[in-house]
Amino acid sequence: MQSETGHNVKFSDLPVACLLVDKVGEIFAVNILTQVHLNVSEKRLLHKNLADFIAPKDEVTKLLAKAAGSETTSSDVFYTVSGHKPYSLYFSQQSDGFISVVMIAEGNRLEAEMQSRRHEMAEAVSRIALERAHEIKNPLAALRGATQLLSEQVSGDPLEIAQHMLAEIDRIKERVDGFLQVGPRANVKMEQVNIHLLIDDVIRGVEGVRVQRSYDPSIPAIMCHERRLRQAIENLWSNAIEAESDLIIWETRIEHGVVLADHTGPVLSIKITSNGDEIPEHIKTKMFEPYVTGKARGNGLGLSIVQQVVQEHGGKVVVNSTLMRTSFAMYLPLRIE
Repeated sequence: MQSETGHNVKFSDLPVACLLVDKVGEIFAVNILTQVHLNVSEKRLLHKNLADFIAPKDEVTKLLAKAAGSETTSSDVFYTVSGHKPYSLYFSQQSDGFISVVMIAEGNRLEAEMQSRRHEMAEAVSRIALERAHEIKNPLAALRGATQLLSEQVSGDPLEIAQHMLAEIDRIKERVDGFLQVGPRANVKMEQVNIHLLIDDVIRGVEGVRVQRSYDPSIPAIMCHERRLRQAIENLWSNAIEAESDLIIWETRIEHGVVLADHTGPVLSIKITSNGDEIPEHIKTKMFEPYVTGKARGNGLGLSIVQQVVQEHGGKVVVNSTLMRTSFAMYLPLRIE
């Protein structure tokens, strides 16, 4: 966007609401998200004072003065003059002397804090689980060796049983090895994957359940860890089925207004919506914590794994659950090789 000061300010590239003001608060440029948040057009914003739209006025004046003195500053006490919606504002002086003001809705700030707490919890539990996985590997190796020795010494039905035991042991070993490769902040090996083929491969025919697909055909092959992302999709699919849904909708799209840490480009949204049981109110704020479940027979690890996988890919997962409508959206940085 070209500001009237002659400075090229590409606010359209920013995934947050942002304004450019002078040291007394006169507005010289805004992006579209700012107009949406303030519900005011660009024409009505330009050359007006920031304090005409954001209160309290004395706090706006104080932080502008700090920013004009080259101090980056912020506060969460602000609210819109129209509607009284709470916001956090971040003030920072630019090299040309103007001050950029970033607006973060209070709900988004709280979401970011919750995501951070979930991440810390996932890492702590992951470390404990890694220790247990290492403890399992040694006796598992001994068990496999003994079973293999047994299979070499027998024939007939006992041999078939021994071979079945080997196959099951190998399945456990594969899961343990896979878990050991994805500890806290692990370097996840990425490969090109067609996300729509992956979702379709996971979805299995379930009697009494209708499945609708709303895919964006323009989405190219993405860079991801195929096995881990498959596991997350499987868990969300199983959750919807176990919630006694009879309609499940899968959607994919490219988002431009979703904020992810360390990523400023487009974001891939993978969303599953079902009409099954609503998530119980008492677990809504902690459903991504390990061992938290509202099911009589659940172990409470499914959603924890979903969050771990999404975080490994640099994304976030968001849930919205009301009567007869529950949706989980995985937001992943759209990386294309």
